Amino acid sequence: MKILVTGSSGHLGEALMRTLRPSAHQVVGIDIVASPFTDRVGSIADRAFVRDCMRGVSGVLHAATLHKPHVVTHSRQDFVDTNITGTLNLLEEAAAAHVESFVFTSTTSVYGHALTPPPGEAAVWVTEDTVPIPKNIYGVTKLAAENLCELFRRKLDLPVVVLRTSRFFPEIDDNPAIREVYADANIKANEFLYRRADIEDIVDAHLLALDRAPALGFGRYIISATPPFERADAMALRRDAPAVVAARVPQYHAAYARLGWSMFPTIERVYDNALARRDLGWKPRHAFEALVERLQHTDDFRSALARAIGSKGYHDEVFEDGPFPVD
Repeated sequence: MKILVTGSSGHLGEALMRTLRPSAHQVVGIDIVASPFTDRVGSIADRAFVRDCMRGVSGVLHAATLHKPHVVTHSRQDFVDTNITGTLNLLEEAAAAHVESFVFTSTTSVYGHALTPPPGEAAVWVTEDTVPIPKNIYGVTKLAAENLCELFRRKLDLPVVVLRTSRFFPEIDDNPAIREVYADANIKANEFLYRRADIEDIVDAHLLALDRAPALGFGRYIISATPPFERADAMALRRDAPAVVAARVPQYHAAYARLGWSMFPTIERVYDNALARRDLGWKPRHAFEALVERLQHTDDFRSALARAIGSKGYHDEVFEDGPFPVD
């Protein structure tokens, strides 16, 4: 099978390329930035370039995107050109080439304002049925690209799976108030409870989606570490998250105490990955419980793939007040 990976110089793109290159598949990585994992340098906004790259392709893993950290440094038109027009070019050329599977990497950022519950209310239990309310151009363009994917399934019978991925980037948190209180690894460990996934599990979900797309026709899935909570915990998570975590994963106390870490006092949303586990046969390996087990033996809970890729950053320049300017 010949697989086209877009955004191959990026964090997820490199992870996909590292995983696929040793396999039996023929894989071609494309990106606007040259790298050891990019075979063709060019823009997905260039229709002719996309058409040429699509020759002989059976599967597409579309990870190329402008991200949230680019909101302040790039124009809205840049986001439209890459996230919408680029996706449209890929979909049209994939349909024309009779591609068997198309996987689009979306984001839980499409939910936007829907992720923040009103004061005094329970944490939001986020599923694929939660109605997105994007709060910036990143979320708007990713949701528009999702809808294009669904349109191409309905109109041109292109098998497409949309994966709404939660946080998996290794860069430091953009919220200075959080950074002042918690160590970076502590922040990320806490997030595995409700809004983060390891890159190995993200890659696994993409490869399963590529395989299942023809049978599914179309699907839209949340890809995040399996939370240890139940929906009935939602109100308690908002009021006293440490107590809920202690009840569900009691061994976390000792692991955190050894490192001098602490739990967030409140959790306001939980991503539910049940549909992806059911439909894709996805079995994420890096849930919070597994992370806590690792922390009993090591300070670094990342997977081997996450360690190999490291941190890439999003900009060429360094900003004084964080990893990127906040809108």
